[in-house]
Amino acid sequence: MSVIEIDNLSKRFDDVTAVDGLSLTVEEGEVFGFLGPNGAGKSTTINAMLDFTKPTSGEIRVFGRDAQRDSVAVRERSGLLLEGYGAYPNLTGREHVKHAIDTKDAGDDPDALLERVGLADAADRRAGGYSKGMRQRMALAVALVGDPDLLVLDEPSTGLDPNGARTLREVVTEEAERGATVFFSSHILEQVDAVADRIGILLDGSLAASGGVEELRRELGAGTTLSVRVSAVPDALVADLRELDGVREVRARHGRIEIDCDDGGEAKLRALNAVADAGVFEDFEVRDASLSDVFSKYTEGTA
Repeated sequence: MSVIEIDNLSKRFDDVTAVDGLSLTVEEGEVFGFLGPNGAGKSTTINAMLDFTKPTSGEIRVFGRDAQRDSVAVRERSGLLLEGYGAYPNLTGREHVKHAIDTKDAGDDPDALLERVGLADAADRRAGGYSKGMRQRMALAVALVGDPDLLVLDEPSTGLDPNGARTLREVVTEEAERGATVFFSSHILEQVDAVADRIGILLDGSLAASGGVEELRRELGAGTTLSVRVSAVPDALVADLRELDGVREVRARHGRIEIDCDDGGEAKLRALNAVADAGVFEDFEVRDASLSDVFSKYTEGTA
């Protein structure tokens, strides 16, 4: 079952087109990573999905309901962590979460939620004294109230230190295991790569790509990088490597030869044999193309 269905969505602000003919679906129980450079239209898409802004054209359905006509019903089943979450400086962390529990008429324990996001020790502190990362943790606790069927996280890593980022990844994983659908927008690719089942890359308001990281890597031919430690770097060897089938790029640096290969073991084996035949081979490692490589390939044309 599709939880989110976006069909030919466009949103214009005067003469600026923020979203241009966007169509995508997110399935039940899926963690969907929504990627794109600043200004690509990610937040505008999310705001339209939650009826915080009206589309210029197109349709959005969430839980099978029209996202504009049935926005209250959609938000009742959703947990939201949006950019610019407005904390009340005079309320404590516990009071913020308790207010969300009362609003949703939920039965959650505010202290349990604050402990889950690593804020148990600051539950009685006023939010005005929280750091940016602490406010983000508190916002995550608020989003979790009522065991939402859909968790919408717009740049949730903002302000988080490494421990907070790890907590965020754990929460997303736990929510997906519970059966929730997670729509996760972020410019921190490592966060998305660690938790997403599928990603969509938004460029200039349009969907440039959608699929699993492995799938997109194969489509792009992003392949793998063979890093070979060598005792020397003969110019003739570098030239020979560049002529091998399946080798896309060769770089020599700091006693290593970096060889970008297409997917499949044949190109890597040919390259290793060439280095061994040159008598300079010492050791090697293989690195798969990362989500960052895939993203760069789409947004900049380079891996």
